[in-house]
Formats: sequence, structure tokens, C-alpha cells
Amino acid sequence: MKEISYAKTVERWEVLEVTVPGYSDHNPFTDYTIQGRFCSKNEEKCADGFYDGDGVYKVRFMPSFEEPYTFEIKGSFSEKTYRGSFDVTSPKENNHGPVRVADTYHFAYEDGTPYYPVGTTCYVWSLQSQELQERTLKTLADSAFNKIRFCIFPKHYDYNLYEPISYPYEGTPCDNSLLTKDNLYDYIGRAPGNHWDFMRFNPEHFQRFEKRVKDLMDMGIEADVIVMHPYDRWGFSMMDKEADDLYWNYVIARLSAYRNVWWSLANEYDLMLHKNLEDWERYADIICKKDVYNHLRSIHNCKSFYDYSRPWITHCSIQRQDVYKTAEYVDEWRIRFKKPIVLDEIAYEGNIQYGWGNLSGQEMVRRFWEATCRGGYAGHGETYMDPNNILWWSHGGELHGESPERFKFLLRILKETPVLGLTPMRAQWDEVAARADGIPADKGGYYLYYYGFNRPSFREYYYDDLHTYEAEVMDTWNMTITKAGIFKGKFKVKLPGREYMAVRIRCVG
Repeated sequence: MKEISYAKTVERWEVLEVTVPGYSDHNPFTDYTIQGRFCSKNEEKCADGFYDGDGVYKVRFMPSFEEPYTFEIKGSFSEKTYRGSFDVTSPKENNHGPVRVADTYHFAYEDGTPYYPVGTTCYVWSLQSQELQERTLKTLADSAFNKIRFCIFPKHYDYNLYEPISYPYEGTPCDNSLLTKDNLYDYIGRAPGNHWDFMRFNPEHFQRFEKRVKDLMDMGIEADVIVMHPYDRWGFSMMDKEADDLYWNYVIARLSAYRNVWWSLANEYDLMLHKNLEDWERYADIICKKDVYNHLRSIHNCKSFYDYSRPWITHCSIQRQDVYKTAEYVDEWRIRFKKPIVLDEIAYEGNIQYGWGNLSGQEMVRRFWEATCRGGYAGHGETYMDPNNILWWSHGGELHGESPERFKFLLRILKETPVLGLTPMRAQWDEVAARADGIPADKGGYYLYYYGFNRPSFREYYYDDLHTYEAEVMDTWNMTITKAGIFKGKFKVKLPGREYMAVRIRCVG
């Protein structure tokens, strides 16, 4: 290979990758170090590199400014120090930079463009066949989803008994033929026959994963990376401290330069019984120190909430805690944590045997609108029975439910909000409502009301006697908007007496 390889120009918030040769005679994952120092007029960052197999080391960097940069790569991986320079050009149209928390409860890209998460869960889609992965990307391209949660490690659970296409470590897995439905849960974390070297990664596994992260980035979709989880028969959830820390450092070095990465420390952290609070705080400390781009960070629960007030947590990644109430708690959690509320798991549209996986499409959409009008953001998943056990929630492929098409309508409404995000407001006892804060007083206001499973035939509104307001009736299920008139003072809006209706009211003079 060449002594050094890298692009001489890169757009802002894109990935610059510097490739250099190095030692591989010992264990290159543990015995050698590599770090890059990147400098421009306005920034200086040091990023760890990683070993990528076949004597190749890489350092990745995401520039934040449009100007010339220089870099220096050094470490024990080589006796040489590598230097170079490159220019950063303006970002393309769909490149708005990393997503950040904005106005306490909402999100925006680094260039200031509002970002309204409409997420889905697809745990191990990147570990399926190439053909199935491509089908998943095609489905995503035709959807409203702009965030997807998925795992680095393979998953072991009902409908998830296949082996992945690759493993993160050198070694061999247990004999999958021993698995049956009856002993499924006996194998979690401790299936016999696993032989892994937790000090030697399989670069091919991570290359495949990060290719999908880049594919998503090019599509404008955020990659909510689940770094750990408990559904495991291979032993990856039960590694010791040394192996865990090596893994975290390696993952951050490989992925942090991608602008669309979010860090989810775990899916259902409280089911990982071999980890304690000290472990989770140590992982968080590693992220905060090693991710020089300060990507969004959270941790997901099963039953017990993590303390989302912890300063390292940027937003709340929440699974419902009640069979019936889900989005209804968003107001309370906003007040309690003063951070964006993302309901990453509010149960799934589908028809499997479990209560968390057999919502109707109508109920899924209702929960999304309920969360939206309470100032939060909901997440989707789909678990319809399939003769080949290909369920979107883990494997991807095609969507079969009724809710995804309705999310396009919701995202349209969110993008039409005149300011960044909606703020919940006090309204009548039988409605959930939000307003757009920050609109000048002489502009009156912007209001959104949602009636869910109620079916009123009309509603009455009053704001003041000075301004004129236009009302629109929105059928959130049939995805229609009907103008209801322009009013002043106290006024009545007629409704069709159907479920899932919303009313949008805007000051027009």
C-alpha cells in the first residue's frame, strides 16, 4: 500500500480518512497506539485511530470549518510521523452537520436547520444478508424515518435465532443447532461453545457496520448506535472491564467522525445484570473524553429509568413504563429532566404474542401525535408475524403496517411549525394541545390541538378580540387538511365526529 492515503479535499462535516501502514507483529488492537492531530485556523482536535486489519491503520476526522487544515499522525504503531494537508469545502445540500440539542427540549442540525426525529427500531438489520440490507435501505428511502436504532452486537431473542453474517471478535460461536424455543432464555449470555478472543476485533464486522452508517448518513438518516444490550448468547454482554473498555475505545475511534452518529450506551441497560452503575458511568466518561465531536448521548431502559439528569446525557431515550400510558407522561418528564424526550420504544405495530408488539396502526399513530403535542418525540417499530421470521423490528426488509405512511403527514406538520419545536400548553381537560413559543405578540400565535380517540363534532376556541385566526381541521389518519374558516373573538370549529382529528389554528392578522 501507499505510505499514506487520504483525500485532498473534503466537505464540511464529512469524514476525512487517513490510511497508513503499521506494525502487526504483536496484537495491533492492544499493543500499539495511533492518534491524529488536526488543525485549522478555527479548530484543533486530536482523534484516536484504529487498526483495520492487514497491516493498515486509520484515523478519521470530521472538520467543522470551511478552510485549509493540516494534520499529523503518530504513535507506537510506526516509527514514522505522517503529515499532510487538505481543504474543506462547503457542505452539499443534504449535509447540515451533526444534530444537537436546541432550545432545551428540541433538536437542530449544527447549521441551525430544525431536526424533528421520526425514528424507527431495527436492531440487527446490518447483520442480515446483503440482499436484505439493501431492501431495508430501499424501504427507508421511501419513508419518513430520519433516525434508526440498531446494534453493533448480534441479538438473541424470539424470532432472532439465526447467526449474524459476521461477529465482532476473532473466534467461533456456540452450536446454534442446540437452540430450541424451550431453552431460548437459558442461553442468554452463557451459551456453551463460544470461543472468542476479546482482545482481537474482527475488522470486517465493523467495516460492514460503518458502511451502513455512511449509507444512512448519505440518506439524511441519523444512526442511533446501540453499543451494548442484554439479548446475547455469545457472551458479548458479559465481558470484563478490560474487554469492555477496549471495545468502547475501538468503537468510538471508528464511528465518531460520522456526523449522523448518536450514542445509545445500551438497549434496556437494566437487564444487563453483569453491569453496574459504575460501569455505565465509566463508559459515559470514555465517550465524553474520546468523542471529540460531542455527539448526542443517552441510555435506554426496560423498567427502571437511568438518572437522565446526569450531565453526560443529552436527551432521554425512554421505553414506556405503563401498559396503557406512554406519551401521556411526556409533560411530566420534560419538567423532571429538562431535556428532549424521545420515546424510542412505545411498543410496536404488529401482531406477535407479546403486548409490546401487537399495537394497531391507529394506536401507534395516536401515540406519535400525543407525544408531539406534549413537546416530545415518539419512535416506531413493527412486529408482524412472518413465515420466515423476518420482522422489521430486528431484521428490516419491508414494512407491512399502516402507521409509517401517516408519519410522513406528521413530519410535514412538524416542519411547518413557524419556530423550532412545539411547547405543550394548558388546554381543556379532554384535549392535548401545543403552541409555538417565541412568535412576536403582534403575530398572535400558532396552536395545535389533538383529540385522539375522542370524537367531538365541534370545539370552541377563544384567544383575544384583536387578532384574526385561521382554523384547519386535520384528519391525522386519512392525512387530510380542511380549511375551517377565518375567525375573530370566540369561535366554533366544526369537526366530523371521527377519531384521530387535530385542529391547527394560526394567527393571520
